[in-house]
Amino acid sequence: MKNSTRFQLMAMMFLLYFIWGSWYGQMSKYMFTALNATGSQVGNAYAAFSIAQIIAPFFVGMIADRYFAAQKVLGVLSLAGAVLLYFISGITDAGNFFGIILLYCISFAPMMSLTTSIAMQQVTNSEKDFPAIRVMGTVSWIVVSNIIGFYGFGDNVMIFKISMVASVILGIYSFFLPNTPPKPSTKTSFSDILGLDAFTLFKDRSFAIFFISSLLICIPLSFYYAMANPSLTDSGMTNVENKMSLGQASEVVFMLLIPLAFTRLGVKWMLIVGLIAWIVRFIGFGYGDANNEWLLYLAIILHGICYDFFFVTGQIYTDSKAGEKYRSSAQGLISIATYGIGMGIGSWLAGIVADMYTVGGVKNWTSIWMVPAGIAAVVLVLFILFFKDNKVKAAA
Repeated sequence: MKNSTRFQLMAMMFLLYFIWGSWYGQMSKYMFTALNATGSQVGNAYAAFSIAQIIAPFFVGMIADRYFAAQKVLGVLSLAGAVLLYFISGITDAGNFFGIILLYCISFAPMMSLTTSIAMQQVTNSEKDFPAIRVMGTVSWIVVSNIIGFYGFGDNVMIFKISMVASVILGIYSFFLPNTPPKPSTKTSFSDILGLDAFTLFKDRSFAIFFISSLLICIPLSFYYAMANPSLTDSGMTNVENKMSLGQASEVVFMLLIPLAFTRLGVKWMLIVGLIAWIVRFIGFGYGDANNEWLLYLAIILHGICYDFFFVTGQIYTDSKAGEKYRSSAQGLISIATYGIGMGIGSWLAGIVADMYTVGGVKNWTSIWMVPAGIAAVVLVLFILFFKDNKVKAAA
């Protein structure tokens, strides 16, 4: 692969995650502060992204991949997203927010698959070339989080305006990306996208337990994305967005440690460590405050272990169990179940719990965070008792 192509793809990933990172982690604080939203309204707004994640594979697999060049579809969707972000930035009533954010998420979610598809079709060696391209997304998230934190934009409409400008830039830039033509010979059915062929893997009890655990742990994951920023703000922490970016930095570090961890721990104990980290971080969020700020830092930095040791390890485990025959179906099934169904339920529940523990406009964050901690604890017990597999195939 030419260096010029590599740099083009890296810039594409940087812009994509700059768009997403501008608003996603800060949306709850903006809605609570600027729109006087209820917890349920915030939860529904985050659930919109999960709904879009369920729809996106059908759009990409059955329309975009078959009939249009991927970079052109990416450009059109990004420009359409910019228009929707313009309208979002003008909303002043939380009751009108859900419909527009849902439309925007439906335009944005396919872009995540499209950028991966464009990159994968251009690289020479995916294992060697893709990680350096994809990591620019994490770098971008760190950059934009620090910009928003430095200027104090986390609770105002600038988060969407920054995202809108970045969307226009990516929209125009996309038409200059390497051509990634459609694949008219590709026959993708609803069954393929839903991953129904992978249901045969459930004959393996350990894989079935892993699947159920993955879905359930996405419920607490949604609490983190939806509620961490306002919770840290209410705790008295300053420059919240800057400090939350430490979570993405730790994600990079622990990603690099995965090969060593596989050798030392094996897949079962890696997944268990990931689940324990979820419980510890929610306790940290619940009991950390201005006098115990180290607990808040611990909760933030544990993001790398929580995400990498469970979700990335889980992707590798799934790939190993599925083999060549069911690889695509299995990953598709896991993706829809976790980021679609699991996180959708979690976002909805996070909003309800936030309202439940709000009295006189003041949230009892300790009680709120104990709910996802309890869910993670149940998943951990389930996993320890019934998951027996501790290996991945050498081919993985």
